[in-house]
This record gives sequence, structure tokens and C-alpha cells, in this order.
Amino acid sequence: MTDRLITHLRHVDLAVPDLARQRDFFTGAWGLTTEHTDSGIAFLAAEGSPEQYVIRLRQANDKRIDLISFGADTPSDVDSLAERLATSGVQLVSEPGSLHTPGGGYGFRFFDNEGRTIEISADVAVRQHRKIEAGESVPVRLSHVVINSADPEGTRAFYEKHLGFRLSDILMHPRMGEMMWFMRINSWHHSLAIARCPHPALHHVSFEMRGLDEYMRGTGRLLRAGVEKIWGPGRHLAGNNTFSYFLDPHGNTMEYTTELELIDEDTWHPHLYDFSDPEVSDQWGTANAMNEFVARRSFNDPDKGLFVAPPV
Repeated sequence: MTDRLITHLRHVDLAVPDLARQRDFFTGAWGLTTEHTDSGIAFLAAEGSPEQYVIRLRQANDKRIDLISFGADTPSDVDSLAERLATSGVQLVSEPGSLHTPGGGYGFRFFDNEGRTIEISADVAVRQHRKIEAGESVPVRLSHVVINSADPEGTRAFYEKHLGFRLSDILMHPRMGEMMWFMRINSWHHSLAIARCPHPALHHVSFEMRGLDEYMRGTGRLLRAGVEKIWGPGRHLAGNNTFSYFLDPHGNTMEYTTELELIDEDTWHPHLYDFSDPEVSDQWGTANAMNEFVARRSFNDPDKGLFVAPPV
């Protein structure tokens, strides 16, 4: 397995046909802050996060994942990883160099096995952030991203071999087999998860709240605002985190969560959880039942950005 050279999830970048509507959703009901704007682009920060932004929105004709960004400790780690990937035949989108996004830094981009654009960066300036106070129901940080994959076994192998991800847990079903793989890049239970799906797409993006009270207050605010809820509130078994899933204006699933498990990587052994057991999906039993209709809402539209690098 490749030595681990990436450290954490930085941001998820989305292209959408209606930038203004999407930005209003994230900065209104969802609770992010617009930190930087440019022509056709908005950079949105989480108040408690040192990252310059956790979501980037770009105006485009087609909805797509523009890129998923991970951090590295040093520019030399960035160079080492780029060299390893190129040597292994992974297609680079850009060579390591200076970044011209907010906070600057040094990084490069490449396509993963299914054609998603991935960015690795170091030396990005830390954003001035603050402690989220009791009762503030706004996201503290970006928690994790889940991707749909038509080849989840191959996608898992790619992220393990090339980026040093490790398996935390698997969800399976007696009839359908293994369906979701939770992958970690640090002591958080997962920063990335891979879901079996007929096509590659975004499954969901998750945002960490301060605590249970803030998580429930945020969930309630979205319900009162009429944002369409898919599933929740509840608490998963894998990761032991809470969940409330909602649809953004373009049909992407967004999640509020809190208390994602921190694990001891030296002693952790992955579990194989059977999610036909209701307590695996929701330990509390408070969420609406997980059924085929609920699951299909997060299949999303097939991603139109595969093996096509975003223009910025």
C-alpha cells in the first residue's frame, strides 16, 4: 500500500446550471458563508473550518462534480504523489504548480479510475475561522463525501493503492451483496465512502455540526424552510454519526451530521454490517424507513464531467 501522503478532505467543487439559486441555498438555509466570488464562481466557507472554502460552485450548462480536493502536508509530498501516480499510469490533468484559487498553495490534479477530477494541495493559507458557539446550527467543517460508482471494487482499490486510503467498514445486503465502503485518510472513521450505483455520480456531501443540539436545530430549520428531506434524522451504526439528508436545488444530496467516530487506526478492524437490520441504518429508529425510493434519490444524475477536467 502506498505511504499515506494526503492528510484530509479540503473541499468539493460542483458545477450547476443555476449558480445564484444554489449559492442562495448554501448561504441561506444551509449556513455556509460566501468568502470569495468571481465571474461565474462562488467559494463558500464553513465558519468553524480553517479551509478557505469547503464548497466551490461554478455556473455551467451541465450539473457535475468539478473536483474533489484533498490536502497534503508539504509541497514535496505533492511532488512525490504526482510522480507516483504518473509512474503508475494515472492520467494527470495538471502538473504540480502554484494554485490560483483562494489561499493559493501548491498542487496538481488527476483523473481517478472512473474519471473524476481529484486535486491534491499543500501550503494553502489558513482561513481566519472561529469557534462555533452553543446553539449555532451552522456547519463547523466539511465531514466527508460519498461517491456513486459503477465499479466500486475498482474504485476502492484505486484509492487504497494510489492515495493510501484504508477501509473502515462495509455495508452489505443478503440479496445485493456489498454495497458501500467507508474509507479513511486519518483517524476520522471516513472522509470518503463509495456506494455501488449503476453510474458514477455524487451520492452526498456531509457537513459536521457542533453537537447534537445544533444538528437538530439545523435539521429543524431546513424542515421549516421547506427543503426536501430524503432521510433522517437518525444515527448510523457505521461511523456512529447522526444523519439528516436533504436535496439541494439541483437534486444533489447534502447531509448534516455530528459525532462522526474517531478511531484508533492501529487497532481498528473493519466490520461487515448487514443493513437489512434496521439498527444498522439507524440505531435510534427515528428516521423514515430506508427503502428503494429513498436509496434512488441519492443515485443522482449520471456525472457529465468524467474524464473532462473543469475549466477552472
